[in-house]
Amino acid sequence: MMSLTPQEHAFLEKKIGRKPTPVELQIVAAEWSEHCSYKSSKKHLKLLPREGTRIISGPGYDSGVLDVGDGYVITVHIESHNHPSAVEPYGGAATGVGGVIRDILSTGTRPIAILDGLRFGDIEKDPHARWLFKNAVRGIADYGNCLGIPTVGGEIEFDKCFTNYALVGVAAIGFGKKDKLIKNRADKDDFVVLIGGSTGRDGIGGSQFASDKLESENRSAVQIPDPFIEKLVIEAILEARNQHCIKALKDLGGGGLSCAVSEIADVLSVGIEMDVARIHKRESSMSPTELMVSESQERMLVITDRQKLPILKKICEKFRVPYSVIGRIKEDRMMQVKVETNTIANLPNSVIANAPLLDRSSSKPKYLKKIEEIKKPNTPKVLTETLLRMLANPNIASKIWVYSQYDHEVGIRTVVKPGHDASVLRLDNGKFLSVKIDGNSKHCYINPRQGAMGCFEEACRNVVCTGATPIGMVDHLQFGNPEDPEIFWTFKESLEGISELAKYLEIPCVGGKVSFYNETNNGPIKPTPLIGVLGLIVKKPLYPQKVSKNDLLVIVGETKDELGGSEYYEYIHDIIGGNCPTVDMKSSKLNQQIVLDLINQDLVNSAHDCSKGGIGVAISELCITNNVGCVISIDKIPAKKFKPDVILFSETHSRYLLVIDPKNINKTKSILEQSNAPFAIIGKFSGTGIMFRNKAKTIANLSIDKALGKWLNSLELLVTHG
Repeated sequence: MMSLTPQEHAFLEKKIGRKPTPVELQIVAAEWSEHCSYKSSKKHLKLLPREGTRIISGPGYDSGVLDVGDGYVITVHIESHNHPSAVEPYGGAATGVGGVIRDILSTGTRPIAILDGLRFGDIEKDPHARWLFKNAVRGIADYGNCLGIPTVGGEIEFDKCFTNYALVGVAAIGFGKKDKLIKNRADKDDFVVLIGGSTGRDGIGGSQFASDKLESENRSAVQIPDPFIEKLVIEAILEARNQHCIKALKDLGGGGLSCAVSEIADVLSVGIEMDVARIHKRESSMSPTELMVSESQERMLVITDRQKLPILKKICEKFRVPYSVIGRIKEDRMMQVKVETNTIANLPNSVIANAPLLDRSSSKPKYLKKIEEIKKPNTPKVLTETLLRMLANPNIASKIWVYSQYDHEVGIRTVVKPGHDASVLRLDNGKFLSVKIDGNSKHCYINPRQGAMGCFEEACRNVVCTGATPIGMVDHLQFGNPEDPEIFWTFKESLEGISELAKYLEIPCVGGKVSFYNETNNGPIKPTPLIGVLGLIVKKPLYPQKVSKNDLLVIVGETKDELGGSEYYEYIHDIIGGNCPTVDMKSSKLNQQIVLDLINQDLVNSAHDCSKGGIGVAISELCITNNVGCVISIDKIPAKKFKPDVILFSETHSRYLLVIDPKNINKTKSILEQSNAPFAIIGKFSGTGIMFRNKAKTIANLSIDKALGKWLNSLELLVTHG
C-alpha cells in the first residue's frame, strides 16, 4: 500500500488538527488516490455540459440517469480496469464488468446491457498482445454470460503504444421505473449493511495501484471475479428495492470500504460509526487496514432502518447472499472505525471524500511539431491490393471472433446486434435505445482536440444510422502521467473539444471516467478518449438494414484531404502525422438531422457511416455484409480534386452512406437539395464485384468473395494461429 505525498500529509494534519493514525493514513491514501479522487481532473471536468431536459442525475454519481418517457429511465456508466487487465487480463477484465454493473445497480435499476472499449498492442507481431487480447475478451464474455446480461457492442483498437499494456473500458446500461429509483437518504440510527461477497486480501491497494505507472505485476492488487455471487446480489438488491428496504445504496469499488463509506456519508451529510470486526471475511487474520482498503468484488453498501432491517436480512438469506450489519448512522458527519470497542480511525467525511485538488501545469507536446510536416506517399496506380490489405487490418477487419463469444441476445431486448453501426435495445415503453462507444487514439495523438471531437462525432453518426436521436453521452478519458505537462495538455485539449461539441449538439454528459498513469516502461499510451452515445428511437429502428440489386448509393457529406492518423497512412505506409480529420460542427449537426429526416420518412434502406478506412472500406463493408456488388464513381463524390487514395481512404467526419431504392431517389434528392447538405449519387449495387472507377479508369476492383475472406477471417486467424 502507498502513502500520501508530504504535501498531502501536511494538509491532512492541518485539517484534523493532529497526527493521523496508521489506519487513517491508509483510508485517506485510498480516497485521495488519483483513481478515486480525480484530484488532477476535477476542476476541468466542469467544462462538460451536464444539464438537459432528460437528465435526472448526471456526472458525480455512480451512474447517470436519463428520462426516456412514460415513467421509465435509462441509467449508464463507464469504467476502466486497465492496470489489473494488463497484469491478469481474464480476472482484470471480468471484474471491470462486475464493477460497472454494480454502478448501474446502485440507482435501483436492472442492468440490461454491456459495451466494451478495448486497446492492445500490435497483435500481428506481438504474442503477448495476443495473449492479453484473448484472455480479456474471455473474461468479459464469461462474466457477462454468467450474469445473463448481454454484451451488445463495443470497439477495439490495436497500436504499438499499448505494448505490454491493455485498456479495458466497460460501459453498462440499466433500465427501470422512475418511481423505483433509489433516492439516497439516511436518518440517525439507521443501519449500515455490507451485502455480497466476503472481504479478502485480493485487490488491496487497487486504487493506488491504478494511480501510478505500471512497473511490476502486483497481483495482490488484482481482484478475483465471482459472477455467480454478483447475479445473486443483483436479484437480492432489486427485491429489497421493491420491498422498500433500501434508503441509500453504494457500490464498493476503488478504495473499498474507505471510499464507499466516506463518500456516501459525505453526500448524505451524516456520520457513520462502523465496526470492522463484524465484516464477513474470507480470511480470519485480516488487519483493520486490510479490511478498509480491500477491493474484493461483488459487494454493496446498504443503508436501511430498524423496521426494514429484518426484511432485508430475510431477502439476503433467501438468495444466499452473505451480509454483515457493520454500522449505524450518526449526526456528527464523522467516519468512526472501530474494532469492537476500540476506535482506530475517526475523521470528518468531508476531509476523506474531498482530496485537495491539484493545478497541473500543461504545455504543448514537442512531438507535435515533428509530425506536422510529412512526406506524402506515392499513390499506386491500382489500389485493389491496398484495399484488400486495409480490409485485413486488425483495426478494420470483422470483430465477429470477439462478439460471437458474447451472449448478446439474452434478455430478449437486443434488436440490432453487434457488428452493425450501433446496437439497439427494445424498451418496455415501446421505444428503442441505440448505443455505441467509439474512440480513435491515432487521431487523438496527432490532434488531441479534434481527435476527441471526432470520437464523439463518430459515436453520434453510428446511433443516427439506426434512426436514433442522440440524447446523452458518457466519456472515458485515458491518458498517461498527468504530472507530465505535455500529457496533461493533451488531456485538457481533448476535454475542451468534447465539451465544445457536446454544447453545440446539445448532447449532455451524464457521466464518465478519467484514467491517468496509463503507461509502462515503454512510455505513455497515446491519448485515448472513448465516447459512448445513447440515442432514442421513438418510432422504429432502421432494421433490418438491407441492400438489394439496383439500389442506389448516396453519400452525404464532403470528403477532405484528411489522411493524418488514418489507417491508410499508419497501416499501409507506416506514416505518423499529417492533417488529422477535423469536425465542422455546423456540418455535423446538419448532416445528422437530414439523415434522421430521411430515415424517419422511410426513404432509406440502409445507412452506414464513413470512419476507419474511409469510403473505400465503408462501401466494401456494405457489399460484403449484404453479398451484393457495386460500381462506384469516385469522381462524383463531393470533394476537391484529390488523388484517388485520398478519396478512398481519407477519414473525414460527418459522412454517411445511404442506400436508396430507385423509386425513392427523386424525393430523397429533393430533400437533400433543400437542406444544402453536400451529397451525390455515387453508385449502384449489382453483380459480384466491388469496383471503384475514376471517370473511365478502374482504380480498384475485387470480388466479394475475396474481400469477404480477408475481412471476415483475418482477426480470428491472427489470434488463433499467430
